Amino acid sequence: MKFSIEDIKCATGAHLIKNTLNQDEYSISTDTRTIEKNDIYLPLKGAKFDGERFCDKAIQQGAAGCFVTGDEFPKDAGIVFKTDNTLYAYMALANYVRNKFNPITVAITGSSGKTTTKEILYSVLSQRYKTHKTFSNHNNEIGFCQTVLSMPEDTEALIIEMGMRAQGEIELLSKYTQPDYAIIVNVGSAHIGRLGSLDNIAKAKCEITSYLKPTGTLIANDCERIRKFVSFAGEKIFYSMKDVKILVHKPSYTKFIYKNNEYELQVEGDYNVENSLAAIELAQKLGLTYTEIKQGLYNYHPIEKRWEVEEVKGLKFINDSYNANPDSMKASVSTFMELYNNPVVVIGNMGELGDKEVEFHREVGDYLGNKEKNKHVKFITVGNLARYTGEELAKFGFDVTSFEDNLATSRYILDNLDVGTTIFLKASRTMKFEEIIQSVKEGER
Repeated sequence: MKFSIEDIKCATGAHLIKNTLNQDEYSISTDTRTIEKNDIYLPLKGAKFDGERFCDKAIQQGAAGCFVTGDEFPKDAGIVFKTDNTLYAYMALANYVRNKFNPITVAITGSSGKTTTKEILYSVLSQRYKTHKTFSNHNNEIGFCQTVLSMPEDTEALIIEMGMRAQGEIELLSKYTQPDYAIIVNVGSAHIGRLGSLDNIAKAKCEITSYLKPTGTLIANDCERIRKFVSFAGEKIFYSMKDVKILVHKPSYTKFIYKNNEYELQVEGDYNVENSLAAIELAQKLGLTYTEIKQGLYNYHPIEKRWEVEEVKGLKFINDSYNANPDSMKASVSTFMELYNNPVVVIGNMGELGDKEVEFHREVGDYLGNKEKNKHVKFITVGNLARYTGEELAKFGFDVTSFEDNLATSRYILDNLDVGTTIFLKASRTMKFEEIIQSVKEGER
């Protein structure tokens, strides 16, 4: 994305304090490792880093200029902008581009399932529109900027995923996104350690409507807390699994009816059906045909580490360790246990659950034990917190083995599990469960 000097001044309100160059357009870069000639370096700051310390390096590597927040700048810089906050300047540039090209803009948030919902929606909207979306789960302020600034000029629909770790963060993203449509997938216990209560989480998620256009639409899971805390006065559409009838439910395939229309997904799990309802409702709002919506849903495939299937040494691994919280753990493990015979479930720690982290891990074990107590399932837990889940499962008579690390887990798998076993991996990303698969690949029976 190219910007003129006037574009930058207009978008950010930054002061041009030096300009010795005679060029019309410049690109913006926040990374000195990939800086290119004629880029303007915009240094970002965080709790543990200060990009402004690398302005000299950026100029040495060919940058035309840079942004600064103080009075000092590299003497060889051809262009220098001064701003109070470089992150806000970055977000303002993204907002400038969003409004310049003005695609249909959709914002998505939720405690769990927001990335999946984004990918499903992308698959559906792509049936009609040139669609651009947040990459992977890059759903913070910087990810928002990277998404918008990488958007092709002919983009017709833009999907922005919004994550949060504290109140006020989604409101900030909403301010610079100015969505035409907003989706709240659900409100659950993810990040409860930071926000303190489910009510606070609901309030934070509802911030997505802070800058939703008055003529826009909120599409949300029919949740009591969302209804209670959302203040948007415009059109609201609530969807529910109560309106769904599951026709076929088997590995890698689900057929269901929603409001008298039949749809298919090439994935399993009621939670994936629920995520697809938001895409159906928005697509219908935008006027997509039933055929377009049905084909878009059928074309959806999970991204990396979301129900990712891999055969290793005669063992079938299903890796769903992209992320985990109590709600997603219950949903995905329940689905796996229902669909596979004599499975093995590897459960790892769930992060960011605060003072009640032990209680939440025990709650998962109790839920799965009560729900699936007649199933012949072997559990392996990995980590100090997952051990509590295993203790609860053991009370229901399940075979549970616990380890502290991934290497010991992979060694146990190699030594004890028979060829043909299906193994499900579920944990927070910090557990790095892909190491288990890699160690099995490298190990010997």
